[in-house]
Amino acid sequence: MRSATVERITRETQIRGSLKIEGRGRYEVDTGVRFLDHMLELFAKHGGFDLKLRAAGDLDVDQHHTVEDVGIVLGQLFSQALGDRRGVNRAGYFVMPMDETLAVVAVDLGGRPALVYKDMVKVRLVGDLQTELLEDFFGGFANQAGANLHVKVLYGRSNHHKVEAIFKCFARAMKFACSKDKRLRGELPSTKGLL
Repeated sequence: MRSATVERITRETQIRGSLKIEGRGRYEVDTGVRFLDHMLELFAKHGGFDLKLRAAGDLDVDQHHTVEDVGIVLGQLFSQALGDRRGVNRAGYFVMPMDETLAVVAVDLGGRPALVYKDMVKVRLVGDLQTELLEDFFGGFANQAGANLHVKVLYGRSNHHKVEAIFKCFARAMKFACSKDKRLRGELPSTKGLL
């Protein structure tokens, strides 16, 4: 069972998280930003991951530290749980409709961080979440997970649907990238012999 526990304590945030990759989509999430909680719950459910995450941050200042650091912790959880990444598919993508919205996410867990992010969100807030911080969340994740992550909303009307489609898509792409291929058991998914 691939799992990890991470604790990150700074002067701005205190975050503790645990992850089981081969989970059942169970979650206990409390970041202090309810819409972010909802998105992480969707991520766990649609990825089949078990995720526990509790964050206490300086929300009286701004959401930035909390949202970005939650992305950092999520990336650290996956990096630790994946271990040496032998036998994994490594890359995955998904196209997700959410009513009138269509999003695509592609991920490569090859060890090199990169983020391309285009969400088409046109409002400052969705629920209580400052939407400009989503790019920081995914950047924190990509850097710590060692992942190329491409996120794009192709079209849509509802800003809520755009964000929700992204997280569902992200979950499905990660589910495939993290899954193991029996034919590749013990093999690194790289011609270099190194990730």
